[in-house]
Amino acid sequence: MTIDDTARPVAADGPPFTEADLPWNHPLARALSRLGRRLKRGDRARPWVLDATVTAVVTLLFCVSELVNDDDDDARHGLDTEFVDLPWPGTLALQAGLVLPLLWRRRKPSLAFGVIISVFLLQLALGVWLRADIAVLIALYSLVLHGDLRRLPAACAVTAVALGLVAVRLPSEVRFLDALFFLFSTITAAVALGLAVRIRRGQLAVLRDRAARLEIERDQRSRLAAATERARVAREMHDIVGHNLSVIITLADGGAYATDVAPERGKQALLLIGDTGREALGELRRMLGVLREQTGAPSAPELSPAPGIGDIHALCERIRTAGPRVVHHSSGTLDTLDRGVQSAVYRIVQEALTNALKHGGPETRIDLAVSVEDSTLRIHVHNTGRRTGAGTVRPHTEAEVGHGVPGMRERAALYDGTVDVGPAPDGGWTLRATLELTPWAGQGIGTRVGTGAEAGGGTAARSRPAPSAGRGGAV
Repeated sequence: MTIDDTARPVAADGPPFTEADLPWNHPLARALSRLGRRLKRGDRARPWVLDATVTAVVTLLFCVSELVNDDDDDARHGLDTEFVDLPWPGTLALQAGLVLPLLWRRRKPSLAFGVIISVFLLQLALGVWLRADIAVLIALYSLVLHGDLRRLPAACAVTAVALGLVAVRLPSEVRFLDALFFLFSTITAAVALGLAVRIRRGQLAVLRDRAARLEIERDQRSRLAAATERARVAREMHDIVGHNLSVIITLADGGAYATDVAPERGKQALLLIGDTGREALGELRRMLGVLREQTGAPSAPELSPAPGIGDIHALCERIRTAGPRVVHHSSGTLDTLDRGVQSAVYRIVQEALTNALKHGGPETRIDLAVSVEDSTLRIHVHNTGRRTGAGTVRPHTEAEVGHGVPGMRERAALYDGTVDVGPAPDGGWTLRATLELTPWAGQGIGTRVGTGAEAGGGTAARSRPAPSAGRGGAV
């Protein structure tokens, strides 16, 4: 065999093989396969038809001919044998005892074999030899194929003894060992054929079951993948839309309040609303462009990398413009972390800041700390809560946070992390998140503290509030 340029097997001195050259693709093989499938379907619908057909065939071939043909009987009388002839009613009764149990050979194979071997032993006791004795081998084959294999050794032993008695009664012209070898070969052939068919059917049943289970698993994996993708898209939409809308709403409220007092602050709020809206639109286009899978098309949108720790500085600036005072601390080598970890950290911080803005109000103070210690990344976010008219703090509950907390926990779970949220003693809200990193991600840890510093930068410790167009601007 050689391989040509089209990667099809070819004979050394002949044309290349095709699918039609395979034996199972031959028209005759396909026709036989279709016929076999039809017979199987018919047998499953009416199993008694096949049993009756086998019984009828055995009767016509081995019973009727013995009743109407006496030539073989004359030849047998000329041999030195101990077999005798019975009147036709006795012969007919023995034939019925041998053949009729074949009708239930598949439903009750042990019972059918027991009846047939009993009639066969009775026949030997009477000194009669019949062609219908072929039913013994058929019953043994049916027992191997359909019955309990634990009864097979006993059945084979009984059949061997019975056929041994037949070999003893054969004429002297036939050598005893030759006759015994032939008769035992028939037992072996019946048992081997039954085992081969039974093993083959078992293998096919296992393959069908495996194929069905694989198909179910494939469908389940598809549904799980679709559910996971829907959850991921929902989280991204929640992070993008929820965060930016919270900032826009706060800026709009602050701009409306500042229009009557300081019109220039109202204009500044409108400009900030436009910038925030454009940024949200850009993130939505990036995500939808990935979902459409059109990155290779000429009209595909220009995509930008997923946000990371380096974008937390800009995130804090946007929150400051809405009013809250944000103090950002970072420590450790954060810029060398994996992009997936950085994206998860950014989204957790974004959700925490958004919740602090929505529930803590524009007058709250937010302390944000992101640090790497050994192989653990920690996020700590604390806000002072919302002040009521009397100056007291109204704490918000986890139920008010909505679906953001489960989303943060799912993101942290991807890196064997946890997210704990709850009220603080001062009436505010605290979030603590931990993510487990790869061993190399925690190397070369330094310390740097800053306010609004970009991750990976080297700014000194400082606290710099930003001006705000919202009500009760940042301190």
